[in-house]
Amino acid sequence: MKNKTLNTLALLCLTLFSISTIAQDTNTEKYTAHNKGKFYVSWGGNRETFSKSDIRFEGEGYDFTIQDVTAKDKPKGWHIDYINPTSMTIPQTNFKAGYFISDKYNVALGVDHMKYVMNRNRTRTVTGYIDLPADEDGSIYNQEFNGDPYFLSEDFLKFEHTNGLNYVYLELNRFDDISSLFKINNTDIFQLNVTEGFGAGALYPKTNTTLLAKDRYDEFHLAGYGTHLNVGLNLTFYKYFFIQVDLKGGYINMPDIRTTSNANESASQHFWFLQRVISFGGRFRL
Repeated sequence: MKNKTLNTLALLCLTLFSISTIAQDTNTEKYTAHNKGKFYVSWGGNRETFSKSDIRFEGEGYDFTIQDVTAKDKPKGWHIDYINPTSMTIPQTNFKAGYFISDKYNVALGVDHMKYVMNRNRTRTVTGYIDLPADEDGSIYNQEFNGDPYFLSEDFLKFEHTNGLNYVYLELNRFDDISSLFKINNTDIFQLNVTEGFGAGALYPKTNTTLLAKDRYDEFHLAGYGTHLNVGLNLTFYKYFFIQVDLKGGYINMPDIRTTSNANESASQHFWFLQRVISFGGRFRL
């Protein structure tokens, strides 16, 4: 009788343990169900479009403004340089590191390495003057500009932020899981998210300039500020890894662009930009 009672109790305990284990397994949340406390980092590339802008050049013996300047980016295409540590600054790149302060919101620090190349050998409207000393090579351009069309030869001006148009910013983003809309059940295998945010930061370009036959100048300089909005689609797979595509639009104002070795000479411009970004990254819990 005693053995029968012990067997019954053992069977009951085993049954209760099994029920408890099944319940725990049923209630176990997926890793991707919550984001708070997670850290992420990403690296990618971009293509850029820029609005027209007026560029003012000021220095000793000249002050003129070129109106409606157009520019293009300098794409590298699909290339090993994006992951080659010795040449990662050659292509147009995007780096971002962020932290989720809640399941839906994260703060991030980013660096967009864009490239801005002014279209040369074009006719543009110019106002202002050039009055350089006669012993300077650039004095061949001395004149008053009254707003008539003027041909901007490559010898007259080369102006590009190609190493690059560096935008260093802070960003606040919202992150929403939309997997259920596509009947994706196991988000630890594959998860679809939308993200949107806004940010602001500083412009630290390395501007390559040759102006009025002066010596070429190409050094980093804190030139101004920018602000932006972005919207993206995030595809997360196997809990930790993701591919993200973003559309980012913003405004850049650079009132102090170095153009020559003389600190008293500079340029200024402001314009709108649009980036198309694809990046790869990981999201992990700290």
